[in-house]
Amino acid sequence: MTRTRSLPFALALAIAGGAPLAHADDLVQIYHEARASDPQLAGAESTKYATDENVDQARAALLPQIGASLSYDRTRGNSSGAQFVNNADGSQSLVNVSSSSTDYKRTLSGNLQQSILDISRWTTLKSARASAQAGDSTYEAAQQDLFIRVSTAYFAVLTAQDALKFAQANESALNRQMEQAQQRFEVGLSAITDVNDAKAQHDTAVANVISAQNTLDDNREALRQLTGKEPGDLKKLRQKLPLDKPTPENPEEWVGVATRENPALQSYAYQLDAANANVNTARAGHLPTLNGQVLYSKTPTWGDSTSSRVPGEFHTNGESWGTTIGVSLTVPIFSGGATQSRVRQSIHQRDFAQDQLELQRRLVERSTRNNYRAVIAGASQVEATGQAVVSAQSSLDATQAGYEVGTRTIVDVLISQQQLLQAQSSNSQARHNFVLSGLLLKQSAGVIQVSDLEAVNALLE
Repeated sequence: MTRTRSLPFALALAIAGGAPLAHADDLVQIYHEARASDPQLAGAESTKYATDENVDQARAALLPQIGASLSYDRTRGNSSGAQFVNNADGSQSLVNVSSSSTDYKRTLSGNLQQSILDISRWTTLKSARASAQAGDSTYEAAQQDLFIRVSTAYFAVLTAQDALKFAQANESALNRQMEQAQQRFEVGLSAITDVNDAKAQHDTAVANVISAQNTLDDNREALRQLTGKEPGDLKKLRQKLPLDKPTPENPEEWVGVATRENPALQSYAYQLDAANANVNTARAGHLPTLNGQVLYSKTPTWGDSTSSRVPGEFHTNGESWGTTIGVSLTVPIFSGGATQSRVRQSIHQRDFAQDQLELQRRLVERSTRNNYRAVIAGASQVEATGQAVVSAQSSLDATQAGYEVGTRTIVDVLISQQQLLQAQSSNSQARHNFVLSGLLLKQSAGVIQVSDLEAVNALLE
């Protein structure tokens, strides 16, 4: 099937210039490293190649089957017993006769068989071809999935880095608040409760820093799992992002593309074709088969024999050969109900494949619509959380000033500090999720490419 690549995500088109040079790993670099070493993708590729071999094996059953054999036999024997022999005067006498022989035989034969009429072999070939196409689509889905796995792991590291940075900044700010509360208490400007509140918040902030560091380490390990090597410093997402809507701006058009292009959905469709062919293969068990055969054999023999009635040793040599050409017709009559059972079984398997196709189609439609809405909502969320950071910083500054002049309490300052941390974390997640949503939308539609990662890579610095 020809793939349509005419629905670019607006995010991919909004960057005119490249990212500045920096000594850090970027998204495309990480992808190429994962592409070369990811075991999951390598396994999908091996599975595809193994499935392709079924086509050659099924086709082989329709082609001539030629074989040859060579056998060599040596036979040695002795015999003795009473026998009647004719005398010169015409009478008979009973004498004891013994003999021995050594015989040799070499048989060379060649056999050619050709299927003339066997419907099951043709339907098996059709099923194998459909399964191979399903394997191709599954492998393409695995390639597209690698784009998402790499991007998700990459931005998870960036999100964890931001979370650690914000947690460290929050800990540092709370430490200053604790020191200020202690100083104010010592000069009698505040109560000991302010010191205790500040210390409690600072202790929590220290624990949050440790947790954020562990999360970052785990996310870096997830990235390492994809590439097989320790990731270096990663380029970060620039602050200003293009927040354009997807193109086209209609989710149903994206759904239409997804139902035609999504490789996972195509794989299930091909699996249904294979299951239909398997039904016909099972039904062909009721039909006669016709096969042709040509057989040629040549058998020379030679040996040495002795007999008590014949002086000395004599030789027995000979040779036989022949060619047989024939056609065999096989008509199935009764197999104990096995053929009918295989037909029923293949029909149930076909129905299961049809149900799986319908299930996958609904999942693709749902994920496409959800990812489209995620891009639309993500743009608004980036703007809202960005404004929330500005507002939280202004609120903290005002609360801090009020605390300095005695109109606000230390608790108010601590709450404002926590609100700023939460706003910063939410904005970081929103920005990263917005970029990922655009990639997920293209994956759902089945049109994601390396160029989409390159477009996102241009947003890094």
